[in-house]
Amino acid sequence: MTVETTAAVSAQQPFLHDALIALRAPTQVWSARTGDLGTAPIHGVYHGDVRHVRLLECACEGSEIEWISAAEEGASDLLFVGLLRGLDGGQPDPRVRLERSRRVGPGALTETWMLRNGRDVDVTTELRLRLVPDFASMHDVKAGQPGGGDVDVRVEGETAVIVSGPQRSVLRAPEAEIAVDADGIHARWTVTAPARSARTVTFALALHDDEIVVAAPTGPSAGGHDEAIAEGRALEPRLGAWLRRALSDLDALRLVIPGHPADEFYAAGAPWFFTLFGRDSLWSARLALPRDVGIAASTLRVLARLQGSIDDVDTAQEPGKILHELRATALEIPGEGVVLPPLYYGSVDSTPLWICLLADAWRAGMPEQEVRDLLPALHRALEWMLVSGDSDGDGFLDYIDRSGRGLTNQGWKDSGDSIQWRDGRLAEGPIALCEVQGYAYEAAVAAADILEALDDHDGGHVPGDLREWAAALRDRFRRAYWVSTPEGRYPAVALDRDKRPVDTLTSNVGHLIGTGILDPDEEAHVARLLLGATMSSGFGIRTLSTDAAGYWPLSYHGGSVWTHDTAIAAHGMLRAGLVEAAGSVVGALLDAAEGFDYRVPELHAGDPKAQTGAPVPYPAACRPQAWSAAASVTALAVLRAEALRLRA
Repeated sequence: MTVETTAAVSAQQPFLHDALIALRAPTQVWSARTGDLGTAPIHGVYHGDVRHVRLLECACEGSEIEWISAAEEGASDLLFVGLLRGLDGGQPDPRVRLERSRRVGPGALTETWMLRNGRDVDVTTELRLRLVPDFASMHDVKAGQPGGGDVDVRVEGETAVIVSGPQRSVLRAPEAEIAVDADGIHARWTVTAPARSARTVTFALALHDDEIVVAAPTGPSAGGHDEAIAEGRALEPRLGAWLRRALSDLDALRLVIPGHPADEFYAAGAPWFFTLFGRDSLWSARLALPRDVGIAASTLRVLARLQGSIDDVDTAQEPGKILHELRATALEIPGEGVVLPPLYYGSVDSTPLWICLLADAWRAGMPEQEVRDLLPALHRALEWMLVSGDSDGDGFLDYIDRSGRGLTNQGWKDSGDSIQWRDGRLAEGPIALCEVQGYAYEAAVAAADILEALDDHDGGHVPGDLREWAAALRDRFRRAYWVSTPEGRYPAVALDRDKRPVDTLTSNVGHLIGTGILDPDEEAHVARLLLGATMSSGFGIRTLSTDAAGYWPLSYHGGSVWTHDTAIAAHGMLRAGLVEAAGSVVGALLDAAEGFDYRVPELHAGDPKAQTGAPVPYPAACRPQAWSAAASVTALAVLRAEALRLRA
């Protein structure tokens, strides 16, 4: 039987800030606080890059369900409680309630509905489930476009099999009557809850996709969360609360590539980025490194297997280059002329960041043989960074979209208007971002340390030559990037196509701290600027100074606050010995975490804390986001160091 699946949607990106999510990658469920799905564009049951179900409703014969609470019990579990006053005996205190427990696993949604009866007589009713399948792509949902294809439903007793091309869902509803009509799939249970007792019904949805390119890990997580949470709580109670939420989210965001079940990485974030991203997965592993060296090592291996091997304009692939993202199908961004192939390499910073993470993991105890196994990939990455990464031969790593269909900006701020002058004009490429030069300097020095320590002579790169290259880059950077404006002296965000320093003060300069490309006085100076009124909102570091013409607190990269971006600055300050400054940054992050009930979103508005009192949501921000969650581990490291400094 065919079910009508088309929903009326607006052609705008869905807002996320009011929706609830339960997840276990690669599966996620977005709902209202009632537990129902279907009243907001983001609602749905998703597996991989496809929404299998767009509407799921619970109803009770003889009574409205008045939902009074929704509790998140870890990343994957939700409990909703509703009152059934239509089934009460007329007394003032509600005596009949429905408890709806939801659990999300990889490729699975299970709900248990408990009819709890506090009356002295039995209560009988009918509980009803309505489900509407969808099978719209994640890309269509994000664009606010209708999607999905033909859907076929076959009912076999207490089971309904729902199929659309390579995707299928199987609904199992024990003891229910299942029927299908134009309004969807219906399951009905006749339930009697004895006096002062309860009765439960359960349904499960199994989700399958023959084309999915990621999978859930088969092994357990690294664990050990309780110790970190307790330490965080002892240092600052809010940090303990943030770690509890964030570590649960990181556990739920773990993924693998099919065929390599032992090598995990963090999915970038929900809902749009449940896949492998070079930059995001690397920074997430790097910020979380003090908690888990293993996932850093496995992330490095996953990316090394997909390292570029040819020169291909359409995919932005080049030999030695680390990818930007992996998808099952091409990603089209409506209205922007952007079409990204399933395997896309348009990232200027993933390759040096891969080298930096390898060095950090090696120093943190990654087994030597595992490091040695990655030396060929290291040499290929170095070759790209020293040669191919500089497209115009000026001595700086840069990017430009050669295909005309890729990302205009290929650093972490990858929106089209992210690199702009103080007067609001957009910079033209090739663009050489300041932070990428810092990553490259750090990567070259770190690679020299690895090759020297492991006595490697086979890859064509010599430690002394790498250090000379880094020193020359450092000198060029100091001559080319520093600008003086009414706001002060600081490194420009980038060089444009004419080698002019783009003179805005941005959060990008925070990424330079701790890389070694700045001297200690310069690092301290940049830290002071980031803590100043134009850059610090009180809830984190703004992406763009309030003195810039293009500043707007809800601009994606032009005035908002990104948690990971702020945490990277704190991470660098800690490495540079600027512990007090790092502590100030973490204090702002904790204020933001508290405002978001400790599930910190991808980004939030840059409005000043003095005016708003609480962080203002960016309503389309992803949450949970891996690098926002991993920022909690950086916060723990900073507060630990600050406590030691105060005791010294």
